[in-house]
Amino acid sequence: MGCLCTKERRIFEDPSMLSTQTIFTVKEVKTLNELYRKLGSTLVDDGFLNREEFKLGLFRNSKEKSLFADRMFDMFDSKHDGVIDFGEFVRSMSIFHPDTPQEEKAIFAFRLYDIWQTGFIEKEETFEEADSDKDGMIDIEEWKDLAVRRPTLLRNMTIPYLKDMTTFPSFTMRTEREDEINI
Repeated sequence: MGCLCTKERRIFEDPSMLSTQTIFTVKEVKTLNELYRKLGSTLVDDGFLNREEFKLGLFRNSKEKSLFADRMFDMFDSKHDGVIDFGEFVRSMSIFHPDTPQEEKAIFAFRLYDIWQTGFIEKEETFEEADSDKDGMIDIEEWKDLAVRRPTLLRNMTIPYLKDMTTFPSFTMRTEREDEINI
């Protein structure tokens, strides 16, 4: 069989299947498809979301260097192939749904802060408050305990408009160029 051509690779996963794997309804998955297609065609219309398009959608700036944006992209890109396909996008966005359990959000946030992917958050990576056993590292259990004690730690792990969405607010659909025009 040869490699998949671009047109074949653009076929998105079935919304019904993605709905069973995430917190989203089929209708919400279809709405996410609209956002994904818009973000994924901002710079290169290839059916995928590349790092620059992701940063543009996250910060409305694809040129600024950001460790946070790069870590987020790497976590969304679960196949580690340099692009985010629609299934990866929906599964990752599910973490930010208001109804996603706090423990799942805590685990995602832990992985985000575990920059070197060692299974621990080390002193250089975050604050000492979470290191309850004072061994210089924070393991997943210490992190989850901290998240219970300090719920604001996970505040950015919830995007309220993901609940019962039918359309995205206009700010999520603007590009750098549109922002420059509106200034």
